[in-house]
Amino acid sequence: MRRFPDGFLWGVSTSAYQVEGAVDVDGRGRSIWDTFSHTPGKVENGDTGDVACDHYQRLESDLDLLPELGVNAYRFSIAWPRLFPDGRGRVERRGLDHYDRLIDGLLERGVEPVVTLYHWDLPQALEDEGGWLSRDTVEAFAEYTATCFAAYGDRVRWWVTQNEPWIIGVLGYQLGIHAPGMTDLRASVEAMHNVLLAHGRAVQELRAGGTGGKVGAAFSLFPNYPATDTDADRDAARLSGEYVNRWFLDPVLKGSYPDDMRALYEERVGPLQLDGLDTIATPSDFVGVNYYTRRVMRAAPGREPFPWDVEPARPGVPVTDVGWEIVPECLTDLLMTLKQEYGDVPVLILENGGVFEDAVHDEGRIDLIRGHLAAVRDAIEQGVDVRGYCHWSLMDNFEWAMGYRARFGLVHVDYETQARTVKDSGRYYAQVARANGLEDE
Repeated sequence: MRRFPDGFLWGVSTSAYQVEGAVDVDGRGRSIWDTFSHTPGKVENGDTGDVACDHYQRLESDLDLLPELGVNAYRFSIAWPRLFPDGRGRVERRGLDHYDRLIDGLLERGVEPVVTLYHWDLPQALEDEGGWLSRDTVEAFAEYTATCFAAYGDRVRWWVTQNEPWIIGVLGYQLGIHAPGMTDLRASVEAMHNVLLAHGRAVQELRAGGTGGKVGAAFSLFPNYPATDTDADRDAARLSGEYVNRWFLDPVLKGSYPDDMRALYEERVGPLQLDGLDTIATPSDFVGVNYYTRRVMRAAPGREPFPWDVEPARPGVPVTDVGWEIVPECLTDLLMTLKQEYGDVPVLILENGGVFEDAVHDEGRIDLIRGHLAAVRDAIEQGVDVRGYCHWSLMDNFEWAMGYRARFGLVHVDYETQARTVKDSGRYYAQVARANGLEDE
């Protein structure tokens, strides 16, 4: 058996808006995703997170799924508008109490809380004042995070400040696919910078609060490869790596933005005010990795806004049911690159998974899990300090602009009855987690 390190975290992940529902319960304020999902044409089938998996109301029975899945960690997000309905100022006690019950319920079951502070559900009241384009939102986030650290820091050892700043900026502000639905390249860059500033401010608040715990951000990372061995394609892959990976890793871990990507942005939007790098680089304790697939890049001179194309899935490469290439070996490459470029920084894999439409007998997801865990083990054997793996996701849920079509869960959810059924993949994952190792091939 290929064993994992002692104390390895075996987890599953969710986020508040994707599973909780109960959007008008116990004083919760509106979020940008409430607004966006209720805007006609923004989400497939007109789906919203109003009910989602009803996780807020079904908390105890859902927490009972975790021992059945063999996990010792649960990554979830706190809904900012449940605690601060107006984004700042007045605190909603009922919201605080809910996450108290969640955290206590996890600890009673021997499950480690891994708490994400921001997973895209910005209070609408803050969006109305400028959202992530305003520095005031950065300070509102610092206020919110300080409240969370004071309330839960006695029991929470793992904090994730921001989930996927690249997705926030590109899908939310550049392409308009996610909330708040803007299509402005300059706004995208400014929003991503402010999200990183908010990460840094949250780390500072944790250090100042004296509650201890480890803190880092979760980045959506894609290894980038040239489509051919030409200089042009190699350059496209390098620049794409700066666009999706290093634009976030470098400021957090090195205190600087990559020069070539900054020049590319400024050619298109003019000079950028990217101050506060010392704040962004306030030392983190780990890097959160969200990995799903790779990017194969082909040069496309003259294409706007960037001179490259992302190649479609290659013939003969297995794909998920939404066409994402399943390439576990690229996860090993990604983890080795992190070690080479940033040193021995501890890593938590906070999302990894795929869409498979098979309701319960999901052999494809089992193969995906097996392959990616083997890839993680390969990286550990080569010296990467991986502390844990959280599968996305615990259960099928509201998958943002795709609505309820895309099923990522280890647990099947019947959205009409809210019945939960552990899938074959969930039972496989439980075996691996309990053994803390993979059976030899």
